[in-house]
Amino acid sequence: MEGRLRFGGVPLPLQEAVKVLGVEVDRELRFDGHIKYIANKASHRVSALRRVASFLDRRGKLLLYKAQIRPYLEYAALSWMSCAASHTRRLVSIQRRALRLVDAADPPVQLEPVSPLDSLEHRRDVAALVVFHKAQVQGVPHLAVLRQPPTIATRSTRTVITIGDAVEVPRSRASQHQRTFVGRVSRMWNIFTAAVPHIQEMNTQSVKLAANRWRLSKTTPLTLVIPNTLVKQKQLTRGS
Repeated sequence: MEGRLRFGGVPLPLQEAVKVLGVEVDRELRFDGHIKYIANKASHRVSALRRVASFLDRRGKLLLYKAQIRPYLEYAALSWMSCAASHTRRLVSIQRRALRLVDAADPPVQLEPVSPLDSLEHRRDVAALVVFHKAQVQGVPHLAVLRQPPTIATRSTRTVITIGDAVEVPRSRASQHQRTFVGRVSRMWNIFTAAVPHIQEMNTQSVKLAANRWRLSKTTPLTLVIPNTLVKQKQLTRGS
């Protein structure tokens, strides 16, 4: 196909990856190259923070991290959240490096306490729930493609159809597709709405606060069960 694809008479070169609004996606619709790029950029900035850390107190170092390093780790995170866990762990290790610099050589007395930072996964989950609420409840037009049909549960002993806040979770055999925004957040939304009542009456700020409190209540990293994976495991167990 080299030289045969044209736009306005100009041949289009074939590329292994394309960058859209600063997010790089390769020919297999993966974000591996993008994660490596932002990890390198953030790592270089952590090294720069190390060089000036001795001139700043803890609050100054934390402020510099939030302003100059963490935006690299979070830019358009909802688009590349389907990447493998090994890549997200790389970003977590960069934040840990930065926090070790922040906590190193603390003065013996601090005038004001500094609140601890939330994990990157925590912040991604809260942002994803807020965006899904805008699409599912508020009906924001440009997020209409993210809307999912509600789950309709029919009781066997009655003729009443119960419609709650839960949504249908899209099914797929590909593990990467199950980690995408709609697949992961649909499962997380069903757990979140079961724990937080009156979600339909909340505004964006209320949902953000509720999602933050709910996510903080999870002391361990949130793992969402993928039904197809469990079914496959059960079939292998029965076969053995």
